[in-house]
Amino acid sequence: MQPTPDMHIPVLMAETLQWLAPTPGSILVDGTMGLGGHAGAILEANGPDGRLVGFEWDEEALARASRKLAPYGDRLIVVRRNFAELAAGLAELGITAIDGLLLDIGLSSLQLDGSGRGFSFKGDEPLDMRMDNRGEVTAADLINEASAEELADIFYGFGEERQSRRIAGRLVEERHKGRIGTTAELARIVAEAVPRRFHPRHIHVATKVFQALRIAVNRELDNLVRVLADGADLLKPGGRFVVITFHSLEDRLVKRAFRDHPDLKVLTRKPVVPDAVECSANPRSRSAKLRAAEKVRKTLLEGEK
Repeated sequence: MQPTPDMHIPVLMAETLQWLAPTPGSILVDGTMGLGGHAGAILEANGPDGRLVGFEWDEEALARASRKLAPYGDRLIVVRRNFAELAAGLAELGITAIDGLLLDIGLSSLQLDGSGRGFSFKGDEPLDMRMDNRGEVTAADLINEASAEELADIFYGFGEERQSRRIAGRLVEERHKGRIGTTAELARIVAEAVPRRFHPRHIHVATKVFQALRIAVNRELDNLVRVLADGADLLKPGGRFVVITFHSLEDRLVKRAFRDHPDLKVLTRKPVVPDAVECSANPRSRSAKLRAAEKVRKTLLEGEK
């Protein structure tokens, strides 16, 4: 049975708790609170007096998670910000250091199945794709206003789509007939633009185009790079940094950031992936990869020996 917006299944739950290692009294951050699945488990683990700061920029997801997690009272602090604003958001709360940080970069079932914002091509929805409705640029804006070269760069750079130029050229031709505004229109045009012999066998031919547009609209990779740097600096010595990604572009950024940061020790030599049981129960977990690192103290403070 596929997850629905009201029964979102968090991925790698046991593994997340193992590597994040929440303890009673700790101050932790869930940078992608979503519908609160991981957040609830963390609050159970760091009780009775630990706190969790949940960052979430999707207004509907934040409202649902807040209702779900209301029994934890003031142990949960919710912040409507993207995780790229982690440092500023924590500073406003007077928090200068944390014991752990979790990022789950995947979309929630709410966004895929129930948002009406065009994250999936399975229905026919407006081409929006904004995770935060305060954003100015939608997927439809990009599709209808960007040049063929700009679109091709988006599809190749963010989706690793080898047919990027062919698809971009067809989109420019089609939009001369009228504005492209829905997911069904976009999926149809992509399918028609790519010769049948180049259609992938196991995924829809438009999958990478949809992924690339979502990343571009929400500046996802830029945001990830920023939080990877700021998050490491905000951790206390011994604090854990756990990131779950769902495609290779994100995973490479995390791997490199953990490896190259002078104050982080990589804990997962290879990414942790779901087992067969989880993949069967939740097919959307199949591409998940978890990496973890720990803050170490490389330099002595002034006056220490």
